[in-house]
Amino acid sequence: MVVFSCASCGAVLTARVARVALPDHSGQKYGHDLLPGLLEPGTYVVDPGDGRARAPLTPEPEDHGVRQMMYCITGPPDRIGIAPGDVRGTVFIPDRLGGCCCGWDGQYGPNLACARCGCPVATRVDDCGFWQVVWLEPDAVRPVAVAGPVQRVMDWTELPSTPPVDPLGFWSPQWEAAIAVALAHLVVVSGGRRVSVPEGLVAETFRRTIDSLLPPGPPERHLVLAGPGLSTPITDLALVPKHPQTGEVWPCDAETVVPLAADVWTYLAFDDDRRLMPAARGMPAAVRRDDPPALLPHTLFRPDGRAFFNALERLTAVRQPWLRRIHDSMKDRPYLAPFA
Repeated sequence: MVVFSCASCGAVLTARVARVALPDHSGQKYGHDLLPGLLEPGTYVVDPGDGRARAPLTPEPEDHGVRQMMYCITGPPDRIGIAPGDVRGTVFIPDRLGGCCCGWDGQYGPNLACARCGCPVATRVDDCGFWQVVWLEPDAVRPVAVAGPVQRVMDWTELPSTPPVDPLGFWSPQWEAAIAVALAHLVVVSGGRRVSVPEGLVAETFRRTIDSLLPPGPPERHLVLAGPGLSTPITDLALVPKHPQTGEVWPCDAETVVPLAADVWTYLAFDDDRRLMPAARGMPAAVRRDDPPALLPHTLFRPDGRAFFNALERLTAVRQPWLRRIHDSMKDRPYLAPFA
């Protein structure tokens, strides 16, 4: 467990927190509604960033006495994300509380200062369309080890599960981001060859993008689901869970693995059966018949184009010419088909 303190004066700025893996949807912009918190209370993440240096924040120029907005939404590498309720000892910076609609989106840079010394230390993001989070500036804070309960790491058999469709019939934004990140890894390891995927929900969420980005022809590589609780033979590509706390990828004997967020992988692998009733053989047939069918989405599945692009950009293999063509075609158009 750690707390983060102000690098200038040493004041404590957070509650005790333990590190977990960065969610795939951490940088997602989704719709126009208020989204919940990005992180569970008592946890923190480190965002490596996109590898590009951010220009320092500069005062906003004035034109005939009217202040012009200078957008600066992306943060520096290695910034620390925490739940808003875990912030301590900070005050808002009035000049940097701009937002798009219902809150603050961080476009003006750090909007929270240390209450003791006044140094800018963090950016609170809670506007509509953004996952609510506070990003601590890596150069403005310091981690301090503190006594506390050791974080329990969940077993692979305890992985969480998130349904693909929300109560209104829309695809889950977590699914759109997680599938997009997995697709970036899959496209890279495909080597530019056609990939087959299992029928069902895997095909519904993966196949449209694969058919669009990879060359036509018969499949030369084959993707299968692999992980805890499955005994499917694996010879080529394995779609495996990524641990939500440690970020570790499920180890297996496949030639190549494609990591997928654990909560999405669990639903794909088990259709959430083992969450319905804690029994070794799943839900009894007499009970299952009374369970309502899963909601059907209103539209075709569309992975998050920005999440796909950012994941692809972080992979060193993107320097290969065929991947560079995909990268460059999306650079300024991440919302075109198959991502729209």
